[in-house]
Order: sequence, then C-alpha cells, then structure tokens
Amino acid sequence: MATSAAHSELPSSVSPALKFQVLAQQGRARTALMTLPHCVVETPVFMPVGTKGTVKGLTTEQLQELDCHIILGNTYHLGNHPGHELVDSMGGLHGFINWPRGMLTDSGGFQMVSLLHLADITEAGVEFQSPVDGSRMLLTPEQSMEIQNGLGADIIMQLDDVVPAINVDAARFEEATYRTTRWLDRCIKAHARPTEQSLFPIVQGGFDVRLREVSMQQLVERGCPGYAIGGLAGGEGKDVFWRVVAQCAAGLPPGKPRYVMGIGHSLDIVVCSCLGADMYDSVYPTRTARFGVALVDSGVMKLKNRLYRDDTRPIDEDCGCMTCRLYSRAYLHGLVARGVPSAAVLVSYHNVAHTQSLTRRMRAAIKEGRLPEWVRAFVAGMFPRRDVPQWVVDALDVAGITLEGIADRPPLHDFAGELARGAYAPPPPQQQPSAAAAAAAAAAAQQQRQRQQHQQQKQEQRAGKRQRSPQPGEESLLPPAAS
Repeated sequence: MATSAAHSELPSSVSPALKFQVLAQQGRARTALMTLPHCVVETPVFMPVGTKGTVKGLTTEQLQELDCHIILGNTYHLGNHPGHELVDSMGGLHGFINWPRGMLTDSGGFQMVSLLHLADITEAGVEFQSPVDGSRMLLTPEQSMEIQNGLGADIIMQLDDVVPAINVDAARFEEATYRTTRWLDRCIKAHARPTEQSLFPIVQGGFDVRLREVSMQQLVERGCPGYAIGGLAGGEGKDVFWRVVAQCAAGLPPGKPRYVMGIGHSLDIVVCSCLGADMYDSVYPTRTARFGVALVDSGVMKLKNRLYRDDTRPIDEDCGCMTCRLYSRAYLHGLVARGVPSAAVLVSYHNVAHTQSLTRRMRAAIKEGRLPEWVRAFVAGMFPRRDVPQWVVDALDVAGITLEGIADRPPLHDFAGELARGAYAPPPPQQQPSAAAAAAAAAAAQQQRQRQQHQQQKQEQRAGKRQRSPQPGEESLLPPAAS
C-alpha cells in the first residue's frame, strides 16, 4: 500500500536552490516534488540529454510540448564551444537556448576520460589533449565549477574521478573513491553560486560494497542538496548494476534526490525507480531514434524492418504524441529505409514522449498504491514468453515486488549476505541443459554451420564477377555505445 500521509510526515529537505518533498511511497519507490529555481519537477524523472545545448532533432518548444521539465547539458562540449563566458553573457544556458525550465550540467570529466584516449587523472585534475590544437590541458575541480557557474544550470555536478566500470584494478577504485571526496571539497569551496545552483556529489566505489559505503558516508557528511550514483552504465553486467543501485538508494538520505547517471532503457528506469532512485539521463532515446528504432512498452521497434512496409498503424496505438497521431509505421519505414532526415526527428519525438509517459505512469501508480500491479503488467508485456532476465527478478524481489506467474524463474540473490560480506557475489551458475536440449542445440548449430558454408560457397562463386554492394535494410540497426 502506498504511503501518502501529510507531506510533513514524509521525507523532505530544503536547500538554498532546491526543495525536495516526497509525496507518496510504496515499498522502496517514491514520487516527489523537486523545486528548482526555474521549474518544479516531479520524480521519478527522465532527463533528455542536450549534449551541446540542444537535444538532437528537437527544439526547446517541442520539449515543452512533450512535458519535459528538466534536460541535461554537457560541460565539456559547451565549455569548448561556444564557451561559458558567452553563455553567461546571454543569461546562462536558459537564455542561450531559450529554455525556461530546469537544467542540469555534468562536470565534463566523464567525456574527457571516455572520449579522449590521451587523458590522465592526477590529484590536480584531469589532464587531456586539446581537441583544438593538441596541447596538454588540465581540468581541475575549480575550473569545472567556474564553467558550470557560467553555464548557470539549476543542478551542477562535482568533478569526480571516473573509473570505467569494467576496470578490474581494486586499488584504482579505492584511489578514485577517496579522491572523489577530496575533489568534492574543492568543488564546494570553489562553487560561487550556491544560492542559485545545487551541487550534487557523485558516489563512487565500483562494485565494492565497502567502498560504496565509505563514499556515501563521506559525501553525506558534506550535506549536499542531492546525490548521484556514478560508475555505472559503462558495460558492467546487470547482476552487479542493480545491486549497486539498491545499496546506494538505501544508503543515501531519504529526503534528498537520488540520481542514477547514464540510465535510459525503459526496463532500467522501472527497476531503479522500484529500488528508490529518482532521476535518470541518457542519450539512448534520441540516439537510437537516429537509427530508426522506436521505443515501445514491449521493447523496441526497428522501423527499417520490411515487416512495417505496409503497416498502417502508428508506432504505439496508446501514445498520443504528434508522431503517433499523424504518421503510420509504413510511412516511417519509408523515411527510415531511404535515410530521410525527418525520420530521426519524428522517431526522436516519439521516443522522448515514450520516456516521459513511462515515468508519468510510474508516478501515478505510486500515488495510487498500485505500483506492484503496474510493474508486473509492464514486465509481462515486455517478456510475454516469461523469459524475464534473472537480474530483473532479483532486483524487483529486493524492491518487494514478486514476479510469480510472470517469470519462469525464482529469485536467486543473497543481497543481505552480499552486503554483510562486503562484496557482491558472482551471478549464480546457469543450470546445465538437459540431454534433449543439448541435442537440439547441437543440431541447430550444425544446421547453422551448413547454412554458413553454403552461403560462403555462393559468395566465392560471385567473387570473380562483381563485388556485391549492401542491399537496403541490411545495415546494422545497433547504435554505437552511449557516452
């Protein structure tokens, strides 16, 4: 049952530039109002990413039509061009891009480490090679604050020591955890607009339970307006991803917002919200749209597929966005297949509408005390064959939501034991297939090899005649990895 007592009885906090009031809770999940200088945002919330000050394919007017209340900008790119001085002179990002609602900027450190291969992290900051003239440059916590103060976003992020999620060096994670705290202290000292902009620290620690606890304790002691959970969405397995979110969401202050960085897949948003997180961002909805992939509750719809050539239905018959009201799958298939630029605009519009609808429906379910039923229906729609991934079953079980009758497997986690031991257990071993299943798999593999051999022979026969060009529809639909 949802808890929706008088607001004074639910967790809340008041900071100079941010007020946070939980409106209702159900299990670990909650919905809240976050009041910022430019907007009131209801959580859980997804923030579309406007890397260079614009969400690709969409205008700020369209984002308002889609009920977006907060978007994200990238400090690294905006600091390079047009520069924070110019943006500041035009009234900050809000004036520069004509956006009257909430904004969040990241610190810029992640892009330097992930996009620039020649980057070194020292105690001073992130040293990297300039993309302009090749000279060596240094981004310090103080400089990150100076740039973000100039950009003027409602929420700004500390410069943290970013370690790729797939790094296996335990000592490097420990170093990054403590350095992130030291850099936070420098950010707090350098932050020139604390009454106008809220500074969020970033919890680090990799997949080490102890380091995550250390990081949370140190950051919470600083009394910041909200907290981000970093070090995820970098290629790690989902079995450790959800455990980090569960641990951090439970360990951070209940009256302040919790932001899981880099999350944009619908299932991830639903699971993380059930575990107690509030805010998410990713380029995924718009990036995947540029590859002709539409988001729907059942997963994704690859519009380049010839299956949609004569399909007169909209992408989603329950979606009221402009794309779904006016255009059919057949029309969009034609645009995508021919590479018409407007395809990316129309699919981006729908994908952002989908993520906004998803969080809006979750908020309503929490307020009305029916979140478990809503989640079970959502998962059942995404996995009609009951092949729900083990990590989803385990994560939702920790959140108090069972999938009995929906998933063909029971929970297998030992989350409490893992926290007590100070390390996340490896995923459980997969059961050995039966003899019949093994024989069927072997037969299928043999058939696949025969098909490949036959195809290779045909290609060799044509090799001397002409070189075959890719046919329409054969290009990969998979977008590159999200930054």
